[in-house]
Amino acid sequence: HTRIENFLTSTSLNILFSVFNLIIFAAVLIFYSMKIFVVFLFGSILYALWVIIFMKKRKELDYKRFAQMADNQSNVIQLITGMQEIKLNNCEKQKRWEWERIQARLFKVSVKSLALNQYQQAGSMFINELKNIIISFMAAAAVIHGEMTLGMMMAVQYIIGQLNSPIAQLIGFMQSAQDAKISLERLSEIHEKEDEEKLEDPKLNLLPAKKNIVIEKLSFQYEGPHSEMVLNNIELKIPEKKITAIVGSSGSGKTTLIKLLLGFYAPIKGEITIGDTGLENFSQRMWRSTCGVVMQDGYIFSDTIAKNIAVSEEIVDKEKLLNAVKAANIQDFIETLPLSYNTKIGQDGHGLSQGQKQRILIARAVYKNPEFIFLDEATNALDANNERVIMDNLNEFFKGRTVVVVAHRLSTVKNADQIVVLEKGKIVESGNHQELTKKRGAYYELVKNQLELGN
Repeated sequence: HTRIENFLTSTSLNILFSVFNLIIFAAVLIFYSMKIFVVFLFGSILYALWVIIFMKKRKELDYKRFAQMADNQSNVIQLITGMQEIKLNNCEKQKRWEWERIQARLFKVSVKSLALNQYQQAGSMFINELKNIIISFMAAAAVIHGEMTLGMMMAVQYIIGQLNSPIAQLIGFMQSAQDAKISLERLSEIHEKEDEEKLEDPKLNLLPAKKNIVIEKLSFQYEGPHSEMVLNNIELKIPEKKITAIVGSSGSGKTTLIKLLLGFYAPIKGEITIGDTGLENFSQRMWRSTCGVVMQDGYIFSDTIAKNIAVSEEIVDKEKLLNAVKAANIQDFIETLPLSYNTKIGQDGHGLSQGQKQRILIARAVYKNPEFIFLDEATNALDANNERVIMDNLNEFFKGRTVVVVAHRLSTVKNADQIVVLEKGKIVESGNHQELTKKRGAYYELVKNQLELGN
């Protein structure tokens, strides 16, 4: 940003005066001596070409420096945020050397950049001084031969001095333009990303009367056509105003399915429909406004507790806020704080336990009063007592809403109207708790393992 700002303000303004001076003094020099002007022009072109030769290498080094600076900043953030883990695992020495290696690489790139600038400046100075010496010699010779007076020679020397400055500024402008272009290219990597919703492609802003979610032959993979399928040929109906639980081992694709339902990714094959209309035909803003979501990696902002719960509203509705914190069983904790709901939380919930973070995220979802609820391991950080209270509150809140729950715990899913078992990206079983336990299949094994572990 600084490079672009400098280029558009100081550099661009100065170049206008430089061009004006260049034209005026060049015309005067032509009037005095065409030969000297030709030598000056040739020397200036040679000077510009010399600088241009270095520009490609300068660009490469600039990109390398940007990359190394990004690595350095990322590493510093990791060192600060991961200090507890570093201390616990006694890896201070390794992390310090890792940081020092990054510093060494950054220093190496910086030295290369400085060396390149030195070579460029040395060559530029040599060309400029050689040009000035030749012009001085030509002017002196013209005086000796009577072609020019001493006063004219002094005038020519002054004009050359006045022309050298605009030429140097023009060359500096070229370098500043290159710097600004590189910075713009880096910013363009973000700005040129397509908007999620294009203005020229309006979407539907109302959901149909029938709001069953139907997934048909859905497949998805993250990293191109040759990577492993995360979800493979999924066929599923999520009935309206019912609770659907998705269970399975870690890495079976449960969270990915939730993200597809929320429109964060598009399926590779198949489609998701709400009623009879494809999900891609609805406005994503409208669709997400009807969804209350608790993700296992949900984010807590550096703001007050009230603003973290009512995150999408400028003015907090106190009645809705109170209902939300009651449902999430966090009211007592909040009201013991000195500033109560106005207590500011650190970034990513710094100062809160994992369970407290999770309860704030649950309160956030309840506050929206949504038609659809998606919970991804929403209670995995809670103790049994808190979980029981919250699940009782949520089961009351779920009435009349379409709910999709991803969980490992039996207590969270056993009362669901429909339980879907995912394994390696495929649905292997579906039914309610009683039906699936009678089958003695994959779900039964999950239940059996939990009971054996005392859950």
